[in-house]
Amino acid sequence: MDQDSQSTPRASSSSLSSSSSSKKPPPPPPTPQLSLVEPANSTKKKNRTRVFRVFRNVFRSFPIITPACKLPSLPGGRLPDSNSRIIPGSRITGTLFGYRKGRVSISIQENPRTLPTVVIELALQTNVLQKEMNLGMVRIALECEKRDKKEKINLLEEPLWSMYCNGKKSGYGVKREATEEDLNVMEILKPVSMGAGVLPGKSDVEGPDGEMTYMRAHFERVVKSKDAETLYMLSPDANDGPELSIFFVRI
Repeated sequence: MDQDSQSTPRASSSSLSSSSSSKKPPPPPPTPQLSLVEPANSTKKKNRTRVFRVFRNVFRSFPIITPACKLPSLPGGRLPDSNSRIIPGSRITGTLFGYRKGRVSISIQENPRTLPTVVIELALQTNVLQKEMNLGMVRIALECEKRDKKEKINLLEEPLWSMYCNGKKSGYGVKREATEEDLNVMEILKPVSMGAGVLPGKSDVEGPDGEMTYMRAHFERVVKSKDAETLYMLSPDANDGPELSIFFVRI
């Protein structure tokens, strides 16, 4: 009788240990089925994709010597030159997203239902950008060198950029093809026209560092020339100026 009473707790303890060790972390959320469509004014050219990828891989880790940021002071967040023009269909969807301790990327879409026309990985951590946005207006300048006149390439198709945030050089921005994760984020955010929040991210990282943060807004695209254009984030309050401006410049 005493022997049976002593063996029972041992069996129970072993059972609990086995049950505890068999627990597994919850599986990641299912990947949404992609339903984004090609943009109506798509400028993608497949024959250039391979060239851009090679250029990016070779030069991404090498410094580029460029002059200091030459953008003038823009009071009120507008270009001072009256020759600037707003291109047809200039309101686009811009999404800034990234892991809290990772680099932030910007995806540019014609609207939330289309595939990204441009994805650029910025030289800025997501949590740093959030702090800058909390302090006030943020101006990001992306600069690249002018090409030979024979090389005709749209400004936003440039593969590599020197980046400045509020006048301070931050590093280099890199244009890349949209990854599967990028497309999944855009698919999840398809019903969202404007907003900010958190998405489930890396299932193997616990806490906020494993979450994907995002900010989506309408941007006004203003083209000054073939070598200069700007994206101004449109505020829901018409009385406020843009909190975020992104300048693309070839110098």
